[in-house]
Amino acid sequence: MTVTAKSYHVPVLLNESIDGLNIHPHGVYVDVTFGGGGHSREILRRLGKEGHLFSFDQDADAEKNIINDDRFTFVRSNFRYISNWMRYYGIDHIDGLLADLGVSSHHFDDAMRGFSFRFDAPLDMRMNKRAEQTAADIINDYEEKQLADIFHLYGELKQSRRIASALCAYRRNKKILTTADLIDATSKLFQREREKKELTKLFQALRIEVNHEMDALRDMLKGATALLKTGGRLSIITYHSLEDRIVKNIMKSGNEEGHVEQDFYGNVNSPFRQINKITTPTADELLRNPRSRSAKLRIAEKTDYGKRQGNRADI
Repeated sequence: MTVTAKSYHVPVLLNESIDGLNIHPHGVYVDVTFGGGGHSREILRRLGKEGHLFSFDQDADAEKNIINDDRFTFVRSNFRYISNWMRYYGIDHIDGLLADLGVSSHHFDDAMRGFSFRFDAPLDMRMNKRAEQTAADIINDYEEKQLADIFHLYGELKQSRRIASALCAYRRNKKILTTADLIDATSKLFQREREKKELTKLFQALRIEVNHEMDALRDMLKGATALLKTGGRLSIITYHSLEDRIVKNIMKSGNEEGHVEQDFYGNVNSPFRQINKITTPTADELLRNPRSRSAKLRIAEKTDYGKRQGNRADI
């Protein structure tokens, strides 16, 4: 299949997320999840001649969608390194940052990447093909307790220990190298009516561990908090409860735990002011793009308190 920018990934909550950035025509913006470039193109459409957009993606496949525009810079890197890259380009502050988290349609539909249990493929799941560790390495090399912890923490699987035990028993006779091997090793654990949901959680847990997604998200949000100007905005789309909880708490309080601190007068000391609670796809968008069904958009604006805190934001 020929992959085009249009088929790579359908931008979710496109207008809502870009509207949320409250774009200034001459501002500097960052799209940390470039993918097919849908969100980036809309940001550029709203920027003036003096504005600039930096877009991040660690997947080499995304480079095929690079936009030919003098106002655009593509950064082939994990977004967790946003602070280093902005320093490299001489950018001290930005006016807004957009993130469409999760996995692109391209990754799910490319059979050989191993992100989906719909295909028999190598257990890879690396978003950055230059990374060394694959999902197969984790399944075959981690100790049983490590596997159980991953499935519990990142997949929220109630049978995490049983799954880990089954995988360790299976791999003693045969290495688990493909998605089919993984399904075969766990097939007896899931009831037929819940099999797809349980496998989705299992694959999600492995993907998060392979790509260190939660650590990368924390690092990116810390960098974004320091980089944003007062009045600058975060517009972030999440797809599962783990990442959404981190985003929600940081926008609410400036820390991952969501602990709200107040000054002597009872004023909330937070780097951000929340612009919305949650925006979800409309019925029309769900019909056009069923994969948007779990998307949640949160928008927050940097406050004067956030400016005073700067790099001291406790994230």
